[in-house]
Amino acid sequence: MKQTNVKPAEGKLGIMVVGCGAVSTTFMTGVLMARKGLAKPVGSMTQYDKIRVGRGEDKQYLHVGDIVPIAKLDDIVFGTWDVYPQNAYQAAMYAEVLKEKDIEPVRDELEKIVPMKAAFDKNYAKRLDGDNVKQCKDRWDMTEQLRQDIRDFKAKNGCARVVVIWAASTEIYVPVDEKVHYTLDALEQAMKADDREHIAPSMCYAYAALSEGAPFIMGAPNTTVDIPAMWELAEKTRMPIAGKDFKTGQTLVKSGFAPIIGVRSLGLSGWFSTNILGNRDGLVLDEPANFRTKEVSKLSTLETILKADVQPDLYQDYYHKVRINYYPPRNDNKEGWDNIDIFGWLGYPMQIKINFLCRDSILAAPLCLDLCLLSDLAARAGRYGTQRFLSFFLKSPQHDYTQGEEPVNNLYQQYTMLKNAIREMGGYEADEEID
Repeated sequence: MKQTNVKPAEGKLGIMVVGCGAVSTTFMTGVLMARKGLAKPVGSMTQYDKIRVGRGEDKQYLHVGDIVPIAKLDDIVFGTWDVYPQNAYQAAMYAEVLKEKDIEPVRDELEKIVPMKAAFDKNYAKRLDGDNVKQCKDRWDMTEQLRQDIRDFKAKNGCARVVVIWAASTEIYVPVDEKVHYTLDALEQAMKADDREHIAPSMCYAYAALSEGAPFIMGAPNTTVDIPAMWELAEKTRMPIAGKDFKTGQTLVKSGFAPIIGVRSLGLSGWFSTNILGNRDGLVLDEPANFRTKEVSKLSTLETILKADVQPDLYQDYYHKVRINYYPPRNDNKEGWDNIDIFGWLGYPMQIKINFLCRDSILAAPLCLDLCLLSDLAARAGRYGTQRFLSFFLKSPQHDYTQGEEPVNNLYQQYTMLKNAIREMGGYEADEEID
């Protein structure tokens, strides 16, 4: 490893997960199994990927952990908040994502992960009905209680550092309001005034994490860190934040397949995406106000890859539709169908059909690991504010819309940004261009 100014990953890394449902328990169980040598962390870029560093005769392909000092799986300690009081073992069994044989070997460790009371507002997720909930005077009190939870967890477990990741449900859509969300001062005033319309519980988690020196990762499409007030807080606390919503199934396919249409200069008439899923996420998204949050996140991917202003002949008026349907028999085994109407030479129409029978939590778990390890790395490297290189893992990359900045959604461009950031932090040259 080259000499870098990144602080070493010494001591324990606390990963505090908001939500102890299917994604969280699959993530936690997988890490515990992998570190016992009983399973392999397949799908985790930080554990498997090799990146080229150096050019010409100096060229080498190295694992991420050989380029930069990432935390070891053995050093991770898990904590969680949830509206239901079941421990992580009970929650993993209930979720029915993993087979019993993959949960039992780490049962003792999972049973010790007992959720703290969640900061929760039923108006934001009407379909959830748990009673393991904090009593809060107002949103500011909610935030203060969460800060205390982080401090207590860190002290009790002897953690050197903490990362907070949201793997809970999608909240109802909160439109960005300039009066409340554009400055940190206005956000804090709204919290103290208990403005429940503009301050979602997830914002309290993000505020608490950043204030306690913990990077915050938003795994759902909630309006949480994508507001100028949070960018200001991340700069002030010198903590990393990223975009939102784990890029697992259909959007992963979209961000990887749309560039094929673009680079071959084929035209697009329409792209219809529909999903069926039956887990707790599906239940919450069955509520129209919650679906709206997800829809906004999923719709934005295509428009920044196949641009009408760059190629009006090809992408002027395509129709883009996204649907999610709650279907209980499927549980976590989501199915995404894409019907893509394209046109080619002389305008002749063609169609592409993609049917992705994916396991939502199996795809999300390695993303949780990568996002936590890379956010912790970024913090130790002194990188703070928006980490655009993490957009590779997220449906909605963070971008400064107040300045007209467009997000990068093309998967291959995102991968280049990711590799360049890792090279830089490892003391190598960030030598790939993004065209």
